[in-house]
Amino acid sequence: MKNHILLLFTIIITSCATNPYKVSEKSHKEQLKTFKKTISKRDTLGLGNGIKSEFIGTVNFNLRKPNYIVIHHTAQDSLQETLKTFTIVEPQVSAHYVIADDGKVVQMLNDYLRAWHAGAATWGKTTDINSASIGIELDNDGIEPFSEAQINSLLALLTKLKKDYNIPTQNIIGHSDIAPSRKTDPSALFPWKKLAENGFGVWTDPILLKAPKNFDTNMALKVIGYDTKNSIYAIRAFKLHYIQTEVDAILDEKTINSIYDIYLKQ
Repeated sequence: MKNHILLLFTIIITSCATNPYKVSEKSHKEQLKTFKKTISKRDTLGLGNGIKSEFIGTVNFNLRKPNYIVIHHTAQDSLQETLKTFTIVEPQVSAHYVIADDGKVVQMLNDYLRAWHAGAATWGKTTDINSASIGIELDNDGIEPFSEAQINSLLALLTKLKKDYNIPTQNIIGHSDIAPSRKTDPSALFPWKKLAENGFGVWTDPILLKAPKNFDTNMALKVIGYDTKNSIYAIRAFKLHYIQTEVDAILDEKTINSIYDIYLKQ
């Protein structure tokens, strides 16, 4: 009998060791069931004051469609550490995809569901980025170059997502773009120019046009999408994305002309 118990215990331990995310997978399925029940409810509105109401299902509907892709770096030490962070409750953070340094792509959530990757963020008139976007995390500590394999996998994933959801080219942005006062990812080492050359995001022309004398950079940054309540953060976030070698809030001629160039591409 003792041998049977020991064998059973060994099987359980081995099972957990081969699938460290077994508990989170179970929780994931349970949460999906809860959401299914929620959207299947056919209750009357219960407006009170004698107002009559009923539920009659329309045939004309579909799932919500993501309109943005937000790119992050994990700022953690490994893919395993990030997956652990995204599969426990306490951090309250997640993403749709995580791309490892070796190019492996891990999907963590259906594209139509709302991941918790953007936090308090805005882009243009969109104030709830999580509800309108797909979050992609790159396994990178923020101070190292992104690997070729990782960027190649990102380009392949962006190709699929852009096609599947008809996401506008200029709507592929970074976490620092939508949260300039809080975030600096995916870092000044991220190859935004290469992405733009492949149709994902925009980039400045090799020769910049000179901005008009009365050019309003604050207005232009706002049109591009940046939150300009604090112009210092907005300028710095723009330079982190489009200039990268000069990540500061100085509005020199190159910065002004670069803002003008991207403004014209909106």
